[in-house]
Amino acid sequence: LKGVRALCDKYNVLWIADEVQTGLCRTGKMLAVHHDEVRPDMVCLGKALSGGTMPVSAVLADDAVMMTLKPGQHGSTFGGNPLACRVATEALKVLVEEDLAANAEQKGERFRRELIGLNSPIIQKVRGKGLLNAVVIDDRSKDQSYAWDICVRLANMGLLAKPTHGNIIRFAPPLTINDTEMDQALEILKKGLQPI
Repeated sequence: LKGVRALCDKYNVLWIADEVQTGLCRTGKMLAVHHDEVRPDMVCLGKALSGGTMPVSAVLADDAVMMTLKPGQHGSTFGGNPLACRVATEALKVLVEEDLAANAEQKGERFRRELIGLNSPIIQKVRGKGLLNAVVIDDRSKDQSYAWDICVRLANMGLLAKPTHGNIIRFAPPLTINDTEMDQALEILKKGLQPI
């Protein structure tokens, strides 16, 4: 991302970072761009901004960017909803006060380490940051629904995961996951991430 920042600066291009899924402690930092110690010109936030309690999103930028809009040039149906803004403010306080970025970093490192340690023949690769992780499934000898079938098996065992891009299974547990819950999840994965 430092290269992106340098290119944007060199060619006077506005860099907009979409942190709707990756932001707000999900990757073990407040924002995913913080892993590379860079600062985009704009940041888009959503989903986790209310702690999952109501729809709210935000665009963050310095005055030099935001003040280019003049009155009447931009509108929003639900912009500035007082209740949503108050909920977002409280949700941000919880993220900081409960140090959920550190929890995501620690639990995510454990999650990836233990999945790699399974040595499952169906796992090609384990990747991720914080509590946003994925397993690439070896589906060369299976049909296109193999990752889906594994997710259905995991759901039947009590763990929800999302297949994406065919042979990838995404895992994004709650930022508040504790050691007992992580133990339970990993026990299910030890059984569920085996050949069908």
